[in-house]
Amino acid sequence: QVQLVESGGGLVQPGGSLRLSCAASGSFFIITTMGWYRQAPGEQRELVSTITSSGSTNYADSVKGRFTISRDNAKNTVYLQMNSLKPEDTAVYYCNVHIVTAPFVPGDDYWGQGTQVTVSS
Repeated sequence: QVQLVESGGGLVQPGGSLRLSCAASGSFFIITTMGWYRQAPGEQRELVSTITSSGSTNYADSVKGRFTISRDNAKNTVYLQMNSLKPEDTAVYYCNVHIVTAPFVPGDDYWGQGTQVTVSS
């Protein structure tokens, strides 16, 4: 069984920084793509950033230059460093991890429980 545990959300003033973490645990064969999504009230969930197992990254245009995604494969953990935060970054942030539980099996996407990020003065 796979479990994802997120941490690092909170309240921050505009221009401030936060670092989110998401650790995967359980029994699995390999983790491929890891990423972060967010959902603001009344809005659809949207992609923030992804990182492949080889380290290739992808960012939404709205966060380019401000957010940095990284991962520690030894700890099965993905991070999201968020700088120069804006009120429009306020949302619940969810980590998403694609995990293959056994060889020759396609794998599944797993979601974290979500962590609230509020940017307000």
